Amino acid sequence: MRGYTGDKEAYLKRLRRVEGQIRGLQRMVENDEYCIDVLTQISAATKALQAVSLGLMDEHLRHCVAEAIAEGGAAADEKVREASDAIARLVRS
Repeated sequence: MRGYTGDKEAYLKRLRRVEGQIRGLQRMVENDEYCIDVLTQISAATKALQAVSLGLMDEHLRHCVAEAIAEGGAAADEKVREASDAIARLVRS
């Protein structure tokens, strides 16, 4: 079981909302909407995806990483490295 399984429906709901935002962005571009309005909506979609990312990262740290650390050994080192790499990707994006 994944760390986010308990909140899976909430994550799916948020992702569906983002999907709707992206479709709205496509329509805005198709309709030649004002560029600042498009950029504003891109910012909103980006923030929504960041919120999902942070939630998943929190779940990963609380569940997967904490469990691996409790077990110790190489698995713990791998999970911490994996989480650090994921955080680095999020910060760069």
